[in-house]
Amino acid sequence: MSEIQFSEEAKRRFDTILSHYPEKRAALIPVLALAQREFGWISDEVADYVGQLMDYPPADVLSVASFYTMLHRKPVGKYHLDVCRTVSCWLMGTYPCVDKIKELLGVEAEEITPDGLFSWNFTECLGSCGTAPAMQVGDRYFENLKPEKMSEIIEQLRKEDESK
Repeated sequence: MSEIQFSEEAKRRFDTILSHYPEKRAALIPVLALAQREFGWISDEVADYVGQLMDYPPADVLSVASFYTMLHRKPVGKYHLDVCRTVSCWLMGTYPCVDKIKELLGVEAEEITPDGLFSWNFTECLGSCGTAPAMQVGDRYFENLKPEKMSEIIEQLRKEDESK
């Protein structure tokens, strides 16, 4: 058995997730999302652990984890910015927002700021075409983005971190 394990709270959530599906394998994506919240990213060790829990080959777990952009296969910052780059967001100004993110954070896609607080990457559709461009940070969504709004969001996240 792997050295890593879910916390008691995550174990309860795991059981709840499984109760919503007709078979364990159908719950793989929500379980991977839970594992990512618990461990920060889907490492090979996490994939092995999830595979054991779900009676699913680790290679299959990794193939799912590497397919979905919301699942991270390497460490990310405490606040990971998933910036939508699909057509609506692109047309409405994703790239000027990304330029502002790069300026503010000093990192490129998939890099982590030296303080470990921020990382960012492009993601596929966030379902906000009517309010594009959009970005997701954890469980929060930001829409109608403009470069100046990026400054406000990043500052807000820094203040949240300082207050913890």
